[in-house]
Amino acid sequence: MASEAAVGVVSFKVARQTVEEHAARLNVSGSEATNLLASIGRVLAEDLAADRDFPPFPRATRDGFAVRAEDVASVPARLDVIGEIKAGDVPSALTLGARQAASIMTGAPLPEGADAVVMVEYTAQAKSGVEIQRGAQCGENYVPRGAEARAGQILLERGTRLDHAGIAIAASIGKSTLQVVRKPRVAVLATGDEIVGIDQIPGPSQIRDSNTYSLAAQIERAGGEPVLLPIAPDEPVQLRARIEEGFNSDLLLLAGGVSMGKYDLVEQVLGALGAEFYFTGAHIQPGRPIVFGSYERSRGAAPPTSSQGKSAPHRKYFFGLPGNPVSTMVTFELFVRPMIDALSGAKMRPLVFLRARLKSEIRTKTGLTRFLPAVLSGEFENVEVALSSWQGSGDIAALAGANCYLVVPPGRERIAAGEYVPVMMR
Repeated sequence: MASEAAVGVVSFKVARQTVEEHAARLNVSGSEATNLLASIGRVLAEDLAADRDFPPFPRATRDGFAVRAEDVASVPARLDVIGEIKAGDVPSALTLGARQAASIMTGAPLPEGADAVVMVEYTAQAKSGVEIQRGAQCGENYVPRGAEARAGQILLERGTRLDHAGIAIAASIGKSTLQVVRKPRVAVLATGDEIVGIDQIPGPSQIRDSNTYSLAAQIERAGGEPVLLPIAPDEPVQLRARIEEGFNSDLLLLAGGVSMGKYDLVEQVLGALGAEFYFTGAHIQPGRPIVFGSYERSRGAAPPTSSQGKSAPHRKYFFGLPGNPVSTMVTFELFVRPMIDALSGAKMRPLVFLRARLKSEIRTKTGLTRFLPAVLSGEFENVEVALSSWQGSGDIAALAGANCYLVVPPGRERIAAGEYVPVMMR
């Protein structure tokens, strides 16, 4: 049953929380085996456990001499050198006795009897041995067996999105293939009579369709599989057919047609289908007309079939994104990404805001949370942020030249130069 769109326009915080609450209810369907390197950016569908202790032997962390700490309690101390141990040698190749030492390399196994490593910088060659010039405490300069992980210990949990460190862990336990969650299919539907394909020559009042491709790129980056639908005109019957096609995917994104104009038909058509709306706008700039809701086919109807041949769930979520390109890109990052994370089986990533010193004063009206294109510059402790010069939410060129969004809280009318302000990386 459709809501009366009475939820209306909500604050940014309420909108984000609403999306997160619905994302938490989603069920992930399906997994697949992938090659290790093809798993980068994918979400684990299995736990990864250590297949042995890490490290599997006491591992030296410095080049130097393996010793017994009691033998170097008083320095200088001369010890007999009974051998050399390099990385890859058998751990039990040597056993130290009293007043004995072994030359050892970083990564090599500590010999039996040793409980410390003295760095080579604190030693000197002596006749038939070595002179230790600086003492060492028990446990110094080596990692005990199993200190990093014990055999059977979970190293990465299912739901982890794999980065280079995750790939390294999988390789270290001998996993050449991994079970990962199937990529969610995200349909993208651009709407509007003014939109033409990118390979067409636009008329005097037309523009090429950039939103479909920017959204597809963001979907790929977020871990989804974009499904590009033909542009829908501002005509209810064709728009409805395109929307119903979009609901065959796991998530539907509509770009345009969600404002208050006579030909902004998205909400009207969704309402006629029986969609439920959770909010129909957010107090943000850019992106105020953002719409979020879900659609459930009648239980008597056959559920749509995915490209993998499995029946898809009846209830599908959708976002109506504003048609202006900057608004589309901003609202994707703020609201769509957590839904793709959830559909991917990933742990939800919170929004992360950095803080940087404002380069020039900002004056604006209160009431909206603003995510304004900006440039972060400088390095170390001298990082500054400045607003980009932009001509509103249709200015793609300005956003392309920005590397972050400067976040202005809704209650701030003036922010002085030199103040620290929140920044969201782009």
